[in-house]
Amino acid sequence: MNKILSIAILFLVTVTANAQDKKAKELLDQVTAKIKSYNNITIDFKYTLTNSKENINKDSKGNVIIQGNKYVLNFMGVTKIFDGKKSYTIVPEDEEVTISNANDGDEKNITPSKMLTFFSNGYKYAWDILQDVKGRKIQYIKLTPTNAKDQRKEVLLGIDSQTKHIYNVIEIGKNGTRTTLTVNSFKTNQPLSKNQFTFAASKYPNYYINKLD
Repeated sequence: MNKILSIAILFLVTVTANAQDKKAKELLDQVTAKIKSYNNITIDFKYTLTNSKENINKDSKGNVIIQGNKYVLNFMGVTKIFDGKKSYTIVPEDEEVTISNANDGDEKNITPSKMLTFFSNGYKYAWDILQDVKGRKIQYIKLTPTNAKDQRKEVLLGIDSQTKHIYNVIEIGKNGTRTTLTVNSFKTNQPLSKNQFTFAASKYPNYYINKLD
């Protein structure tokens, strides 16, 4: 009898888990569809890095404009432009611009151009907790990297249940490091200059141009 009961419980747990995984996939698909429906996206964000063992607790703010795989990112005093082919990293403090053939194809890197759809490949996903954040219902999806060499233990993706926009991304490393990117402002389909994602060397006449490729 105990064996039959154990099998029944195992079956119910499996069915429930599968149903929750299906819910997670449906929500992620809705997020992807919503993101792809926009011509461009402008985000102001907060980035937090913590590691209690190393006594690290740092906060930074930034903003990014995304259109397709192109982007302009301003973060920690550095501007990075990706025009779809080349990456331009502008560091005013050093008066230097580094130009390279950017490789945004590494699946484990959450780059600006795919920060809102990075979960499409390379992860197992599961339904997680629902939190109330200042009146907003934030549903979390737990993402577990499928690559055993990935240094991240898991990624928690917070999704606004009403708008289907990403509220935050929490990465938890195997070494205890925790990074959190929180979206403070999310604007879509803004009027952009035709040269928004074009690097103009004339704007940096005294900068050292470092071409890596």
